[in-house]
Formats: sequence, C-alpha cells, structure tokens
Amino acid sequence: MRKLMGILTILLCGGLVWYITEQLFGEWYVAQEREEKIQASIELPEIHNAIPVTLFDENNNPFYETYAEWRVPLQLEETPLIAQQLVLLSEDVGFYDHIGFDVSAIARAFVANSGSGAKGQGGSTITQQLVRMRYLNEEKTYERKVLELFYAYELEKVLTKEQILTAYLNEMYYSNQVYGIGGAATYYFQRPIQQLTTAEVAFLAAIPNNPSHYNPLIHFDNTKARQEMLIDVLAKHNVLSLEQAEAEKAQVITLNVKPKLEKAPAYASYALHEFTQLVGAKENYTERIRKAKTEDSKLAIEKQLDERVHYLLQSGVNIQTNLRPDKQARDEAAINRVLGGDLQSGVTTIDNTTRGIVSIYGGNQYAPTQFNRAYQAVRQPGSTLKPLMVYAPLFETTSYTPQSYVNAGRYCIGNYCPRNYGNAVYGEVPIMTAFRYSYNTPAVRLLNTIGLSTGYQYLQQFNFKHLVPQDENFATALGGLTVGISTDELADAYTSFIDGSYMPARAIRQVTDTAGNVLYKWDDKLDYVWSGRTTRYMRQMLADVVNNGTAKKVYTNTSYVGAKTGTTNDYKDFWIAGLSDRYTSAVWLGYDTPRNMEWLEKKYLHHHILSITIE
Repeated sequence: MRKLMGILTILLCGGLVWYITEQLFGEWYVAQEREEKIQASIELPEIHNAIPVTLFDENNNPFYETYAEWRVPLQLEETPLIAQQLVLLSEDVGFYDHIGFDVSAIARAFVANSGSGAKGQGGSTITQQLVRMRYLNEEKTYERKVLELFYAYELEKVLTKEQILTAYLNEMYYSNQVYGIGGAATYYFQRPIQQLTTAEVAFLAAIPNNPSHYNPLIHFDNTKARQEMLIDVLAKHNVLSLEQAEAEKAQVITLNVKPKLEKAPAYASYALHEFTQLVGAKENYTERIRKAKTEDSKLAIEKQLDERVHYLLQSGVNIQTNLRPDKQARDEAAINRVLGGDLQSGVTTIDNTTRGIVSIYGGNQYAPTQFNRAYQAVRQPGSTLKPLMVYAPLFETTSYTPQSYVNAGRYCIGNYCPRNYGNAVYGEVPIMTAFRYSYNTPAVRLLNTIGLSTGYQYLQQFNFKHLVPQDENFATALGGLTVGISTDELADAYTSFIDGSYMPARAIRQVTDTAGNVLYKWDDKLDYVWSGRTTRYMRQMLADVVNNGTAKKVYTNTSYVGAKTGTTNDYKDFWIAGLSDRYTSAVWLGYDTPRNMEWLEKKYLHHHILSITIE
C-alpha cells in the first residue's frame, strides 16, 4: 500500500507543486501590505547578529570579551574558496541557478515526506536555510514551509547571490554558541579561517548539519566521520583528486579551543557602565533625561538609551580603556589578602598625569556579573566630603590659612547641632588641627562662614551623580547625603588636589567599530577649579592627616602622600581618599548589608588598602 501511495504521489507531484507555486505568486501580487512588511524585515538583517565586544588595556592588548554568541563575520572574498565549495556542493549544488527554492527538490521532499508520514524539512536551498535562521523557526509544518518559500523568493529579489552566501556562511550554527565559519575557525582552532588547512575547514563544515550530533567537543568521532564524507564530496566533484582526498582525511585534527577572555572583570564591568554614559552624552540622551518634566518621560528616555546601547554592543565594538593590567592585578591580589569573610571593599584608582582610571576593585574575589562596589555601592561618605565642600572653598573665597584659628566648641544652626567624635568639646584651634583630627563643629562653622550655597556650588562642580536638591544643607559637609556617593566619584573629585585642575576621570579612551573607525570618545577639557594657594594649603593639610592625624597608618614609598578619612554613624562605612605623586584613589570598606564595624576600627584595613593603591 505504501508503494502504491508513493507511485500515485509521484504522478500527482508535478501538478501539485505547480499549483502551490501559482498560489504563491498570486499571494505576492495581491498582498502588497504583507510584502512590504517582509521587505522591511529583510532590509534589517544585521540586527539579529550579536558580535562580540572586546575591551583593550592602555597598551591596546585585549583583556576582556563579552558575548552571548561568538562571531567573527567575514566578507565573501575573505572566505577561502574551499570553504565556499564545501557548503555549495554539500548543501545546494544549484544555488546560482534557482530563484530561492528548487521545485524539483521540493517535489522529491514532498514524496519522501508523504511516504514516511512525517513532516520533514527536506529540499531546502541555502536561501531557504538563511530565511529559516533569520526570520522563521524550525517548526515542521507545511504552513511554515510555504511561508519559507515566500521569504526565500523575496530575499533573492533584494540580495545578490554573493550577499546571500556571505550571510549564510556568517550565520550557520557551529555548536557551543559559535556562529559563522569565521567564528568557528577562531573558536575551535584559534586561527583565522585563511590559515586553516583543507582538512580543518572540512572538519568545521561538518558541524552545522547537526550541531548537537557533530559537536566536536563532545562527539569528535562523529564530526570526523562527516568531515571525511565531505572530503569525498569534494573529490566527487573534482575539487580534489582521490589521492589529495585521502591525504586530507589522514591529516590529524587537533583542536585548540579558545578560552573566553575575562581578565580584570571588575574593570570591564565599570568600562561597560561608562560606555552607557558616553553614548548618553554623545547622542544627547543625558541632556534629554536631565530636562525631562515627568518621571514617566525620564524613564522612557532611559529605556531608549538602554536599547541604543544594547544595539551598539550587539553590532560589535572595540572599547579601548586606560586599564593598567599589572597594577590592576597587583591591587586585586593585595586587597583580597587584606579582606576576610564577607567584608567587602570598593576602590577606584586614577593616574595623576593622564586622569585615566587605571584600576578598579569591585569586591572581595569579584567575578563577572557580580555587584561592582567601586561604582554600585553608593554609601554615605562621612568626613571625606569636608575638603571638597568646606576647606578648599574656604581657602578659595577667604583669606583664611591652615594656621588661622576656628572655634571647635558646641555649635548649632537652628535645630542642627553637630557633635565632635566622642562628644568632645574644644576651644580655639588652628584649622590645620581641626582638619587633622576631623572635628565636626569647626567644619560646619566654617561652612556657615562662607555660606552654604557657596560650599555646595563647589561640590556640584564635580561628577557626583547622586546629589539631589535636598543635599544643599549643613549635614552634607559631614557626609550626610540623601543617597550617597561611590568610590569612582570621590576619587574623581580628589584629583583636583593634584594641581588644582579638574577633568573627569575616565576608563574609556575611545570606542571603535570592528573596522577600526572611531565611534565615540570623550572630549573633556582640563579646568582649574582651585587656585595655586588653595591647592598648596589642601596638599599640606592632607599630608598632615597622614603624618599626624587620622590617616597615620597610610604608608608609601612615594615622595608625597595625603589623605582624608571618613566614618559614618554606627561605624557602618569606613572611607579614605587620598593621593600620592603618581595616583589618586578612594576606598570604601564595609558590608553589603550595613552593620556596626566598631570592632574593626583600629585594624585600619582601609588605610592599608589606600597604601596599596596609591603606591
């Protein structure tokens, strides 16, 4: 009975296929709206390709890759002829002759499927397979197959054969999240496709037929067997002689699988975060967010920015950074040794000459995708804000010097009555002394002297992202903020004490596409925010804190070191920020879930960490 059905099907097949074709052409010319939709989707093929993003250090060496799919797209002229021949001869011999689908192949597949009772794929051209990869799915129904033919015909109208073959070679799946023959070469052999032997190219060509069955990392023998079959196909079509085919099959295949490059993950996390800021600044999203009149409109713009960044990352970019790999590795190892248990730290270190961020410490034993405490741990900074909001503005706007006297006794402004550490009360003391021991009442008294708005305006000139209008109050002088700050923001502001100049510290030097064209770079300019007099006084006082005051456990071999400490209420956060003649750094020490750390106060771990990072 099955044979009889097969014979009848063969007799009817030709007419049936031509009927289907006639119906399809009818659809093309009457369903204009649907055709326009398809046309639009065909014109945007690259949106589905997720190209790897590579980050480079200050020496232009790659240190981190991020990707969901490993791809190395190639132009057709970059793809060896033997790779093209393997695909064409094994998948679609009539590729250059058909209109997107092969009627005779469809007929054969229809007969085979009718005889078996199954709904197999069968008879697919390279164009159809590309359509399936890009626009459809692997559902095995006749309805999906008809739509596939429609798309294939449309695709052949808008793309050349060479463009279709190029796209196919770049989108075939090679198992292990590897796409395209260029990606397969660099993933499985760590060499570009142009440097592979015929045997190696044939080995790769074996995988897409069934990526699970021919996964070379699991089923190497299966892959090798299909490779030999493909080499025989080359011999059958006189691409290789029989002797050459045997020699290629005898060649030993040695895989050299590419490890995922994930050095300095905390720094990479920060650089990718900064990439969003860079795109936002360059494409006006940041300004639009700032001017948004409602929370809903602000959220809508932020969503647009996220989508834009996602698109750019998927299109493949190279991010050139200021990472100093030897320092990053040294800092990480040393800080990890200092910390213990679930105690955490976030650190940002900046080169004084370039103002580039050279090292980021994201947390104890930080791993990719973790919470990055260098910029995501936004906490109250304590007295580390005093230099920026009180003392430097004081010297900038008055004739006070570090030797001028200030009252360190009790002081209230309205209902706000700050207290010194341990509720201590002092009389008239030099400003240098008040700064050295971080007295609170003199800081508030001096801020009131210059005016709250004046001190707050100086604080606003830096890149503190979480300040809100409510922070314009006297408690801010002591680090009592509505939200808080992060180490990257604090280190950035402290660079102004290098020589009085300020330029936002950046991790990113520039961003290019995969062809090397510059897409984005910061255009920051150096501005002087402190006079030479103010800078000299601040450097004297910061150095005095290290030599005689609350940061006396900071030790370095550099010619200059200055720092300021900060501790929040109930000892929940320890801070220290400072600079040497080479680096500026800010350190936060605490727990992800804040808790009292008074027992840790005299261990001076944050002092030790600063010593490490500014050395």
